[in-house]
This record gives sequence, structure tokens and C-alpha cells, in this order.
Amino acid sequence: MKRNIVFIDEDKCNGCGLCIPNCAEGAIKIIDGKAKLVDDRFCDGLGACLGHCPQDAITIVERDAPEFNEHEVKKHLVAEKKTAPRHEIPCGCPGSQAVDFRSEKKTTAGVSKRQNPELRQWPVQLTLVSPQASYFKDSDLLVAADCVPFAYPNFHSDFLAGKSLIIGCPKLDDAEFYVDKLTEILKNNNIKTITLVNMEVPCCFGLQHIVEEAVKKAGTVIPIRQTVISIRGEKK
Repeated sequence: MKRNIVFIDEDKCNGCGLCIPNCAEGAIKIIDGKAKLVDDRFCDGLGACLGHCPQDAITIVERDAPEFNEHEVKKHLVAEKKTAPRHEIPCGCPGSQAVDFRSEKKTTAGVSKRQNPELRQWPVQLTLVSPQASYFKDSDLLVAADCVPFAYPNFHSDFLAGKSLIIGCPKLDDAEFYVDKLTEILKNNNIKTITLVNMEVPCCFGLQHIVEEAVKKAGTVIPIRQTVISIRGEKK
């Protein structure tokens, strides 16, 4: 039978995994670094995952496919829950690939022995900050991925100085909650600029999607400057 069903363009997919939490049926998994439909019967064709793909790799097409089977979906979800690790993340994501740098020669050039701390607020995690906090008023906002300050040694001097800070992980945290929270911050404060700093791994570019969606929902025009940091701690 012909029906509407999800199609994933693997040439566009970067394996970020942002589509997975929004598929209530568990029809999508990351396999070999790409999002894949694991069983046609698990996809209802409604496209809840569409708006969460920053690469526009997911569409709805009409093709021959077995009928959506709610009973099989329930069995599938129960089985997944039983076998999944407590803190399961999508398998095959490039961002979780282990890389060992210990054998590489290190240099201290350009890195001071002791940086002056530039943090002007607390808390900094997007889940915890208040949109009404005084430190957001008329500020330049720095939005950074959780891993950036650990990978980039001059984070304070090069990015944080003079800015209000929020950090988050687009892969492990609730992306929709982040969009709504950041939207509220942008609506309640006269944010002058946004500096976005994320890691080079594909899943981390979900932070770019979150920022762009928040600016759009807030109905504001704010300059966004983005910097990408390599896993070896260098600006790309």
C-alpha cells in the first residue's frame, strides 16, 4: 500500500541525532553515523522529527510501505527500554568517537600560564539561568557548547570577556526546551549581539539551530557571530 512515510537523505545527514528524541515511536536510530528508519511499521508518517533536523535531511514521501502498526511500536519501545543503557546516546555518532591525543607533541605557544577570570555571573547553564536575570540586560551574549571551555584554553580571554554566558549541550539536553528558554531571554532583554561557539563534531551544530530558532521565535534581529572549535582546541 502507498502511504506517507519518512525519508532520510543520507547525503545530507550528519548523524547529529536531534531527530531521535522527537520520534515517539523510536523509528529512527543512528547507524554507522547516519540516521536510519529501522522499521517502516514504526513510522506514522506525521513527521514530528522534520523540524528538528538542522541539515534538512528528513522529508515525508509517499511510497509503498507496510501499514503503521501501533502494537508493534509498543513492543519495540518496551524492548528498547529493557536493553538500553541507563544513559543511552545514539550509537555511531561522530561526536562520541574516542580519540587519544596523548602521543601528540604539545605546545604552550599562545597560551598564558594564568588567565584572568572573565566570568561575570552565576549560574551559566541554560537550564538554570533566569530569563529575567539582571546580567542579561543590554548585554552581548555568549552561547557556548559545554565542551568548548575544556577544549579551547583561551576561552576566557578570547570569548568570555565582557559577555554574559549561557552553556548547553544540544545532543544530551532538551533542544526544544533550550529554544523556548533562549527565546524568553531574547524577548526580555535587549541583547545586542550573540557570539556562538561550538565544537566541530556534527551533533554540536545543533546549538546553531537552537540559536537561530530562538532568534526567529523572539522576532528580533540580532547579529550572530559563530566560531567552531576543533577537538584539538583550535579555531576552525
